[in-house]
Amino acid sequence: MQVASGEWVFLVGASGTGKTTLLKLLYREELADNGRVIVGGNDVSSVPGSRLRRSMGIIFQTFRLLEKKSAFENIAYGAEVLATPPAEVRRRTQEILELVGLKEKGHRLPGELSGGEQQRVAVGRALINRPKLIIADEPTGDLDPENTDRVIEILDTVHREQQATVMFATHNVEVVNRLARRVVRLEEGRIVRDATGGYWAAQEVGEP
Repeated sequence: MQVASGEWVFLVGASGTGKTTLLKLLYREELADNGRVIVGGNDVSSVPGSRLRRSMGIIFQTFRLLEKKSAFENIAYGAEVLATPPAEVRRRTQEILELVGLKEKGHRLPGELSGGEQQRVAVGRALINRPKLIIADEPTGDLDPENTDRVIEILDTVHREQQATVMFATHNVEVVNRLARRVVRLEEGRIVRDATGGYWAAQEVGEP
């Protein structure tokens, strides 16, 4: 499987078919038993995971926010760990809060935000360093339709404006069909379909 720079690819298939494992191979949370995984021209087995992930934005279905830090601080944290100058961190964080529609809620703790708002904070944290590769593992799985639309709009904006590559695992057939991007379907760890556009049925996407 090859993915071009700037491409958007949906990974679909029933639970347990290997979508999350494939994404983990990309950011080196798991290593391949055989074969090679190349990201940005580098074999991931030869690059420390922490360094590899600096060029990525990773979004999970579970928000994984720091509960004692505000929305602003959670987003800023991703830039602070890379020793970004404080003034630049503040500027970027304000931009991200506006992008994700939380400009007026940056002071709130995760527990003071709705689930959809927390996921938008998590998306903002993943985008703070302007990643070349965005890895999204079921980022809308627990969201209502309105917040699902917001997350998709945010990612689509970054994809178009920054030419970011997006790898997006999902069960949401409506999102897959609406965006009409490349779709890779997995069964038992193998690619069984790789197509762009067209209509996808719920059973093909693996919608529960």
